[in-house]
Amino acid sequence: MPENSRNFQNRNRLGAARRRLTSFRDAFRSSRIFVCQEMTISLAVPDILVARAKSGDLEALEALYRAFETPVYNLALRMLRRSEDAEDVLQETFLEVVRSIRQYRGEGHLWGWVRQITVSKTLMRIRRGQLRDTEELHEEYTQGGSGLGVGGVPARIDLERAFERLTPTSRAVVWLHDVEGYTHEEIAERMERTVSFSKSQLARAHARLRRLLAEEGAAQ
Repeated sequence: MPENSRNFQNRNRLGAARRRLTSFRDAFRSSRIFVCQEMTISLAVPDILVARAKSGDLEALEALYRAFETPVYNLALRMLRRSEDAEDVLQETFLEVVRSIRQYRGEGHLWGWVRQITVSKTLMRIRRGQLRDTEELHEEYTQGGSGLGVGGVPARIDLERAFERLTPTSRAVVWLHDVEGYTHEEIAERMERTVSFSKSQLARAHARLRRLLAEEGAAQ
């Protein structure tokens, strides 16, 4: 094949990969507010239950655990990939909730406060390298599952696979910035790094996702 033709094909593949990644990010950003609003409604906790939990009522604390167990686990799993690590973060998060519930001032929804603890515990785990050695993926990903939940995005499963091939740090930065809506300043503070580190991680992660998607497209 002539060199010009190969270059043209490569440019087309990279262009297609870039469009697929942009489509994914745009879909997430357009739906993120709705998703957060829906979750806030579904995770509404009565004030009386929070008050009881603050007083040390074990039944109330157990009720909070049941209310937030699934979203905490899912959030950790998105960034850590492995179910065992997500389970550990789930336990660490609720130990912190029990220790710190009296410090919750009732400003905003309780899930927002629990989410911040979850993110903190997840990033702490990444910083310390406390991740499992196994390469086995959670069945949610290996079997396709519900994926990242963005209906109608082309090649969503391909992007799932590419996302899984990022490093834990890059995956966390992409998820926090593109999905959770964190700023680079907020990510840097939580990861105990600089703003430029967050920006460079995101840029490199996006570039790697584009390359991986281009490879997927070439193989099809």
